[in-house]
Amino acid sequence: MNPVLAGQGAYPLLRLDERRQELRERGVALFDFGTGDPREPTDPAIRQALADGIMEVSQYPSSAGKRSLREAFRGWIERRHSVALDPETEVLPATGSKEAIFHAPLAFLHHSHARRGVVYGTPGYPVYERGTLFAGGEALPVELKRESGFLLRPEDVDPERTRILWINHPHNPTGATATYEYLEEIAEFCREHDILLFSDECYNDIYSGEPPPSILEVTKERTLAFVSLSKRSGMTGYRSAMMAGDPDLISALKKLRPSIGVATQSFVQDAATAAWSDDGHAGERRRIFGEKRALFVDFFRRIGLDFLPTDASFYLWVAVPEAFAGDDEAYAMRLMQEGIIVAPGRSFGPGGEGFIRIALVPGLEECGQAIERWKTVVR
Repeated sequence: MNPVLAGQGAYPLLRLDERRQELRERGVALFDFGTGDPREPTDPAIRQALADGIMEVSQYPSSAGKRSLREAFRGWIERRHSVALDPETEVLPATGSKEAIFHAPLAFLHHSHARRGVVYGTPGYPVYERGTLFAGGEALPVELKRESGFLLRPEDVDPERTRILWINHPHNPTGATATYEYLEEIAEFCREHDILLFSDECYNDIYSGEPPPSILEVTKERTLAFVSLSKRSGMTGYRSAMMAGDPDLISALKKLRPSIGVATQSFVQDAATAAWSDDGHAGERRRIFGEKRALFVDFFRRIGLDFLPTDASFYLWVAVPEAFAGDDEAYAMRLMQEGIIVAPGRSFGPGGEGFIRIALVPGLEECGQAIERWKTVVR
């Protein structure tokens, strides 16, 4: 077995799946806020584009994907972020952001390099670390602090060891956002020290207030943004994402990706083209997530439960009550007794202890029912 694989524990949310299954087998009615897989229906126009795209003869898609898909993405990022991209040299599709994030370091790291460190924030998405290790890199986690707004600060990065720096905003798991000024600061730091800057922006089209900025609004130089349709367009099962930015970095990924596989199926690309071409359905999804967020925010404020205020992503980062002495697993287990499934903060790495993550996945009515159950725990 690959020693990296042997050294890895179970993927954090797999443990959550096992506990969820136990409850199902016992017949417990569940309100699942654990895994970030929203249940709102995918827009009918996207589903129709998928159906219309099914060919009589199936053939391999190219790793670069269809020009129409890359053009649709270019149109979206210009509307949303006022960023101009060349669809031939600065855009590349992927089969979901998870595989793109995991595989990207393979193009830019080598185990023999003296400078092979990858910096990422923790608590955070586990794939940053796993992709680093399998690529022969050195994982350099930086613990994010609430007092710093869960922002990765340049002063916590060792530039002598760092080849790649990951940022993620709106942030998973906390929902924290970054300002344009912060992105300028981190981009300047990476430019000064010749560090590749990778920005995971999978949630930046889910917001209720000011639209979160993209790193590509600041720079494309030695920079890549990773953008997904999973949450924006309710296409988690379709597996469709985009990598965009520096043409030299995109060129390197183009050389890598045929060894990994190809772009998503042609009919999925047609569905993704329809999704990137339309903003109306994304706006409706934002409205729904905003309503669910407001419901929980009101509840937490009424019962005095501490949480991180945010109007972006569909996560809420909630502090464990004093009665549970900061034990996020114990609090998650207590909520589970009421059929409420949440993710313990420690499953997202150091710094997550003492918090739970709520993914606003169930419908609005189910959220209300879960809150009624949660009141039992409060009492």
